[in-house]
Amino acid sequence: MKNITSTVKLLVTVLMLPICNQINAADLTIKVTKQYLNLPISQQQERKKMTFEVNGKEERSFVIRLANGAPEYWVFCDVTALKGKTIKISYEGDGSGLTKIYQADEINGQDVLYEEKNRPQFHFTTKRGWINDPNGMIFYEGEYHLFYQHNPYEREWENMSWGHAVSKDMIHWQELPTALFPDALGTMFSGSTVIDYQNTAGFNKGKTPAMVAAYTANTADKQTQCIAYSLDKGRTWTKYSRNPVIDSKAKWNSVDTRDPRIFWYKPGKHWVMVLNERDGHSIYTSDNLKDWTYQSHTTGFWECPDLFELPVDGDQSKRKWVMYGASNNYMIGSFDGKKFTPEAGKYYYVTGTIYAAQTFTNMPESDGRRIQIGWGRVNHPGMPFNGMMLLPTELKLKTTKEGVRLFSEPVKETEQLFTPVDKWSALSADEANKHLKPFADEGTLRIKAKIKLSHATSAGISLNGQKILDYDMNFNLVNGMFYSPEDLTSMELFADIYIDKTSIEVFIDGGAYSYSMQRKADEQNKEGFRFWGTNIDVKVLEVFSVKSIWK
Repeated sequence: MKNITSTVKLLVTVLMLPICNQINAADLTIKVTKQYLNLPISQQQERKKMTFEVNGKEERSFVIRLANGAPEYWVFCDVTALKGKTIKISYEGDGSGLTKIYQADEINGQDVLYEEKNRPQFHFTTKRGWINDPNGMIFYEGEYHLFYQHNPYEREWENMSWGHAVSKDMIHWQELPTALFPDALGTMFSGSTVIDYQNTAGFNKGKTPAMVAAYTANTADKQTQCIAYSLDKGRTWTKYSRNPVIDSKAKWNSVDTRDPRIFWYKPGKHWVMVLNERDGHSIYTSDNLKDWTYQSHTTGFWECPDLFELPVDGDQSKRKWVMYGASNNYMIGSFDGKKFTPEAGKYYYVTGTIYAAQTFTNMPESDGRRIQIGWGRVNHPGMPFNGMMLLPTELKLKTTKEGVRLFSEPVKETEQLFTPVDKWSALSADEANKHLKPFADEGTLRIKAKIKLSHATSAGISLNGQKILDYDMNFNLVNGMFYSPEDLTSMELFADIYIDKTSIEVFIDGGAYSYSMQRKADEQNKEGFRFWGTNIDVKVLEVFSVKSIWK
């Protein structure tokens, strides 16, 4: 009945709103009276350019697979800022799909939003479209800002823009309108944001400090670095009139110069930009966020740099700098404001679907945490969206038998989502399997388990045949990656497992190593959860139910 009602409402909306005046096969004019324009999409169509014009000037342009028959799904444009104005929509493809475009104060599918079959329930996903790298993550006046690479018009990569969401706790997110759209300099690739408290760039207004974003403008033959600023907590943005601020293609003879990571270096009283260029990360410095000077380069990284300082074992007098790239390999070293000097690395602390992770800037000194969110390269079959953000995790440097290493565990704010259901100890594998049997069909679940191997060389946990945990003691591997427990002779392993509709995240031994994976839906395999391996002892087993972040 819900689907029939939605269809009827859609037909009534299209028929009753006299908003459209078709000019020809590829043009449409609409006087904006509602919040959204809903656009029909078919993956069977080729991408063609669509342009919005207001008063004869281009307002935006993008490529889209506009459905000329029955839509597979719908996307939307938030046109609140254009209310009362007339938009001319031009489309270079089959114009028959233009007649299906309609405006409303709800997006198409609003009645089932966040309740879709394959919608993650405790990971951030966008309402519609594609997302990848997190961008511009910053805390400001009680809000965590998550910007992200976004294609609002399709569930595949294209039209790179900066999507935007805010949260009070990094768990429950409110999606806001797209922050940065492509322009004449290119599409909006990854970057970062800062708060310019001292008005070094001159963008501040009175006592209101500017939120300044540094981003890459991408074209087919060049990537340049640009800035934009916001005076209303990231809701609206003004791009700097003299962009780009860095154009280093000639210096490196490479198109690959992207993903500026900026922060204030307090000892030197200057801004630092870490920029991926060709084969590693470069350091630039500036006094005003506009004029940048090249300082140094560290080879061995690719894309999406980050650079930050952390105490070792919580000792503020013993601090090290961490530099990493998109694949989450990292080096530990020192930084003097102009040059990073590696002392150890490269190491991994997390693998799997995670990519291009970034940490929050401007965290309160009273908090002191370094919190990271990574892009989960996870598909959501049959959904009008794609990609997700993994759980926010706190990063720490700890001393191990092999030296100082990076650890990662979900932030304390995630605990509000999980309610203990039951707990057991000293179980055989068969006993543990019986306890887990009632939970096999749960869409979301958290499991804590400590297993002890006997003479088994490989053991773990599976769900419907998919190996969630595979510990190979003989080759020191956890799910195919080298891992050696802190106790060299230990036969035990602790796993904290987070299962969502389409993904699984696993944290080993208190975050010494973690990984994520696509949850595989095997309709033929119904064996549920199973501990496997020879003579395993399940020393501890805990099960938690999960609350949806959308309710």
